[in-house]
Amino acid sequence: MGRPHQARAPWQGSIALLVAAIALVFAAAPATAQSMAPPGASSCSGCHGSNASGGAVPALQGQEPGGIVAAMQAFRTGRREATVMDRIARGFTDEETHAIAAWVSQQR
Repeated sequence: MGRPHQARAPWQGSIALLVAAIALVFAAAPATAQSMAPPGASSCSGCHGSNASGGAVPALQGQEPGGIVAAMQAFRTGRREATVMDRIARGFTDEETHAIAAWVSQQR
């Protein structure tokens, strides 16, 4: 004789689906974070890519957002010399600059 058949509660299948859905959300989180970049942030990686070694064009990943904002403000006002960053910085509002700095600093 085999084992007696045990009836499953109707909600047990729902829990399995919920656990699978949560796992998918967490697995997709890094890709979602990348796609949630504020307007203008994706253009930073053209020059400030993760391979930049801190020379004339430093990497921005992991830097403090306040330092990035201060640099952008210095470029915007002309207190910091630049070849193109002064013009780029003038294209962003303070709110956009803060959002970009917060996002870029958290990228790895």
